[in-house]
Amino acid sequence: MIDIHCHILPGVDDGPATIEDSIEMAKVAVQEGIETIIATPHHKNNKYHNPRSIIIDGVNNLNLVLKQEEIPLTILPGQEVHIYGELLEDYQKQEILTLVQGNYLFIEFPSSTVPRFAERLFYDIQTEGLVPIIVHPERNKTLQENPKLLYEFVKNGVLSQVTAASLTGYFGKNIKKFSEQLVEANLTHFIASDAHNTNNRSFKMKEAYELLEASYGIDYVYLFRENAELLLASENVIREIPEMIKKKKFLGIF
Repeated sequence: MIDIHCHILPGVDDGPATIEDSIEMAKVAVQEGIETIIATPHHKNNKYHNPRSIIIDGVNNLNLVLKQEEIPLTILPGQEVHIYGELLEDYQKQEILTLVQGNYLFIEFPSSTVPRFAERLFYDIQTEGLVPIIVHPERNKTLQENPKLLYEFVKNGVLSQVTAASLTGYFGKNIKKFSEQLVEANLTHFIASDAHNTNNRSFKMKEAYELLEASYGIDYVYLFRENAELLLASENVIREIPEMIKKKKFLGIF
C-alpha cells in the first residue's frame, strides 16, 4: 500500500517531534500494510517553512534510520504547500517540491475559504506542466457549502485527495458524508492518511479501504490504489470511470 500524504519527518511541522516518534509511526504504518510513504511536511502555512532541500535531507536521514531499525518502509519526498500567490515563482527557485519530484503538486487551502486567485494559479501551474492536487477538500468549509467549486476545479484538470480518517468518520459524521459523496461523484482521486502521529491523527488507511470495498465494491479499492502507483511513476491517473458513478446529482450541478 502507498500513502501519498503523511507528516512523518521529525521536528519539521506538527507531525512527530522526535525521530523516536517517527519510528513509532513507521511501525504502525507497516502494521497497516503500508510499504511506501510520501513525506509531505507543511510549507508556507504561516507557521512552517520547509523548502525542498530541508525535506530531501530529512527523507534521506529517515530512510537511513528505518534501514538501521529494519523497518520495511520506504519514505519518498513531497510537500504540502499552502496556497499563496508567489508559489510558481518559488517553484522556479527550486523551493517548492513536487510529490516524488514528479509532475504532481499538493495544494492546501485555508480551512474555511478558497482564495479567489486559486483558479488562475491552478491554470498557471498546469501551464508549467504540473498537476495540482487539492488536499482534504472534504474539510474545507467553502467547498462543503459549495461543492460546485470543486467540480469546476476538477473539470479544469485539478485532482483532489480525501483523508482516510475523514472517510471513516474520525472527523465527524458531516465530513464523513461529504467524503463519501466526493467518492461517489468521482470528485476525488486519491485516499491518503494525512497522518501526524499514532494517537489522534493516525493512518486509518486499512480501515478506509475496507470501508470502500464494503460500501462501493473492490473496483474503488483498485482505483485509488492504482492512482497512487501512477502518481509515483508520474503517469496520468484515472480521473473517472463512468460505470462507477452513482450519485453525481447530489451536487445539483449536473
